[in-house]
Amino acid sequence: MDEKLLIDGYIRGESWACKEIYETYAPAMMSVCMRYVNNRETARDLLQEGFIKVFTKKHMYSDTGMFAGWIRRIFVTTALEYLRTKDTLKSVAAIDDYSDQLYDMDVSVLDRLSTDDLLGCIARLPAGYRTVFNLYAIEGYSHSEIAAMLGISEVTSRTQFIRAKHALQKSVQSLIKNEDVRQQRSRQTL
Repeated sequence: MDEKLLIDGYIRGESWACKEIYETYAPAMMSVCMRYVNNRETARDLLQEGFIKVFTKKHMYSDTGMFAGWIRRIFVTTALEYLRTKDTLKSVAAIDDYSDQLYDMDVSVLDRLSTDDLLGCIARLPAGYRTVFNLYAIEGYSHSEIAAMLGISEVTSRTQFIRAKHALQKSVQSLIKNEDVRQQRSRQTL
């Protein structure tokens, strides 16, 4: 379907356009919600809340930029609002001096992981780390934008991102080690 026609129908409030928008964007927006809350029931609630905002705030769409990007921002904001109300982001502690160094990692090992494995590693991060990681690495926000959104310092945003990367690195290394052990055992039984 032509996106311009779809957007025009959406702005006029036509039910066929709203249905089409929901069916088109719901799977991707559910993924966005899951990346922030890591709980399917909560993510479904956020999905519903996000679409309510999409359908009740159509007057806010300015027809500049990508429609999908506008919808995505609504869902990211909805997830952040939820995390704020649950005090989940209070675990994002301000740390001005962080001296841990990331270990070098052979990037080729990432070829051995599936997307689901990697998303699972991200999902297991503590809420503060996961939120900053998602906003910076996946959504593309700067640390100053993240700091403003979350009410933290820019240094704290950078620190949380570094810690998230370190935790992800450990998680990925553990997955690869477990996979190597599994493969060795499999070869031994043959």
